[in-house]
Amino acid sequence: MQTKLTLRLDDSLVKKAKKWAKIHEISLSEAIATFFEQLPDPDQPLELSHWTQSLVGILKIEEDIPEDKLRQQYLDYLEDKYR
Repeated sequence: MQTKLTLRLDDSLVKKAKKWAKIHEISLSEAIATFFEQLPDPDQPLELSHWTQSLVGILKIEEDIPEDKLRQQYLDYLEDKYR
């Protein structure tokens, strides 16, 4: 069963999407359906790729550091890097 869907989008975005669909020789509806098909199932836990799983835990972060302090540390790092 198919259902009609009305979207409100900026004109320039619609033009861009139509041009992309035309270049790829598919309808805009098909392009949007393909995108929607790739969305993860909200009822299933998100599965990470093997490569992504291998990165989990590689970065050690000190516990209980306030966000503003982390932000300042990062800004200090960038300042030193680009001097």
